[in-house]
Amino acid sequence: MPMKKYELEKRKAEKLHNDLHGASAPNRFAAGAGGVLDKKEQRKLDQAQGLVPFACKLKQDLVSALHERCTAEGKTLNDLLDELLRQGLQK
Repeated sequence: MPMKKYELEKRKAEKLHNDLHGASAPNRFAAGAGGVLDKKEQRKLDQAQGLVPFACKLKQDLVSALHERCTAEGKTLNDLLDELLRQGLQK
């Protein structure tokens, strides 16, 4: 049984929609830039250094103060938190 014009156009649209969603995403957000590691490579490097991911929830004012101190001291947030936690645990 031949398809009606509407059904034919509907199938074309569905095929186009599926093709667009199946295509790989373009390089954006610096993903295509050289020297940027993907998550898997970064995780392996972190594990080799003995780093373990640790998530916690902090109040916004504390996070803001940490970011300000990071920029003032020229350190990364990970380095600053490592230093502060070590100092706190030694007391």
